Amino acid sequence: MQKIVGIISLLALPIILTGCSDLGVKPWERDVLAQQEMNLISDPIESSLNDHIYFSKEASSGGQGFGGGGCGCN
Repeated sequence: MQKIVGIISLLALPIILTGCSDLGVKPWERDVLAQQEMNLISDPIESSLNDHIYFSKEASSGGQGFGGGGCGCN
């Protein structure tokens, strides 16, 4: 029984250690995510109506877009 637990723990250890190794978006992947096709709402009219409703309720504006490649030049 102890041998089985040891084997299972040795097999599970690499899975546990590499489970969180890929967190977030890499800088070279940001250009793909910043493309127009990657928007949650691709219809510009629906997006502007949603923005209008949000700004009317929150009394705020801005912060809905993001720049391109992540180089900081936008």
